[in-house]
Amino acid sequence: MLVAASLLGGLVALLAQRLASPAEPTFTSFDERQKSWLSGLTGSKNSPKAPIDFTSAAKQVRQGVVHIKTTYGQGGSLFNRLRQEYEGGSLEDFFNRQNDELPGYTHPEGVPLEATGSGVLISDDGYIVTNNHVVAKAKEITVLLNDKRSYKAKIVGTDPSTDLALLKIEGRNLPFIPFGNSDSLEIGEWVLAVGNPFELTSTVTAGIVSAKSRNINILSGKDNLAVESFIQTDAAVNPGNSGGALVNLHGELVGINTAIASTTGTYAGYSFAIPVTLAKKVMDDLRLYGTVQRALLGVSIRDVDAALAEEAGIPNTRGVYVAGVVAKGGAGQSGIKKGDVILQVNDVEVNSVSALQEYVARFRPGDKLRVRYERGSKIADTQIVLRTATGSDKIAASEPRPKLESSYLKATLQTCSQANKAVLGITNGVEVVEIEEGSVLETAGIQAPFIIINIDKKPVSSPAEVERIIRTTRGGILVEGLYPDGRRMYYAVGM
Repeated sequence: MLVAASLLGGLVALLAQRLASPAEPTFTSFDERQKSWLSGLTGSKNSPKAPIDFTSAAKQVRQGVVHIKTTYGQGGSLFNRLRQEYEGGSLEDFFNRQNDELPGYTHPEGVPLEATGSGVLISDDGYIVTNNHVVAKAKEITVLLNDKRSYKAKIVGTDPSTDLALLKIEGRNLPFIPFGNSDSLEIGEWVLAVGNPFELTSTVTAGIVSAKSRNINILSGKDNLAVESFIQTDAAVNPGNSGGALVNLHGELVGINTAIASTTGTYAGYSFAIPVTLAKKVMDDLRLYGTVQRALLGVSIRDVDAALAEEAGIPNTRGVYVAGVVAKGGAGQSGIKKGDVILQVNDVEVNSVSALQEYVARFRPGDKLRVRYERGSKIADTQIVLRTATGSDKIAASEPRPKLESSYLKATLQTCSQANKAVLGITNGVEVVEIEEGSVLETAGIQAPFIIINIDKKPVSSPAEVERIIRTTRGGILVEGLYPDGRRMYYAVGM
């Protein structure tokens, strides 16, 4: 009993001392804290994974990527103008012009110029998606398949505002690449770039998704409807890759390779691809309507940064700022006002101008979008009916467009479409669809497609009118017009 009493007394004394003294601080290293936290997660991402294998995806997609060869224009002064157009700047497209890299090179006068690029088969009956800049000036297009079969291709339609084009070759049971979902791509996800750099056919390179919704301002200024919301990757791409495929490891198409960030014109770290979610809609429009059915919210918008947030009294930097509302536009009629901040469209968060533009560009006039916006401290929802640049909420129906195959001019002319007028900001015009060798238009330097808007400073609106003026005017005349990319050019035409 005496021993037990002594032990009990000792324990009581020890306990009293501990209670009277402050607790000693304990420290766990950051590494230990992270490991402890992660161990509580089910299926931690730090757990080992199987080695990444690119071979299956590469094998699936190589057959669906084609090599595009184009012939356009002639040498001499025309070549030098084209060369100047594509020189300079840090963001270069990778449209590969033969001998363009040689300092002081002058292509022989009268010899057709050649260029190469890439394309992607998207159907078994021969439809191909590529970049508009690959084929925009082409007089003849040849498509080479991976198995070395060769086809002549026709342009179904082009869209300079997204730099996309749809081609068609006459084939059956052709290998195509299935569409994936570019929206589901995650930063850091592995992707493959497939194309024909430097005419090295079926080249496959790997990289990761570095960023999404990138705007690099390579289409700005060509028209006011340009859409730039690129997928940025570090997969190696070079001249000739333009129009090629960006695929995920399931062998699905997630983007169309379009541009590189470079000071030399060759790979220097980053490349940019058009998301397939946008490309699918553009291809469908070109196939169904011959032109892109572009729908607009009817607002001018700005990214929300810290300076704007402070200036406009916006509580945070999320969303997209409405800098202006177009009269009779869908947004204005739904209650959106200048100063509002658009937060979501169809429950999809939008935090940049490029992301909002790309999402809206997937829809057509007349479609309805649910929009959540912030005004002051209040958040509200509305429904916006999308409209065209001219304010219509209707799909542009196939319009009668008189065509003239002029034996006198050795050219095919057609009345300018309403869509092209809206995009280019003109009210009249005649499209030069095709030009035969020896044509007076070709001699003047005009390349199809080209839109004649004025002759001797007077507007023209019909093919017959253009032919009549050129046929009856003695001496030279001044032809003013636009190329699809918005370049305004003047030519002296004489018989």
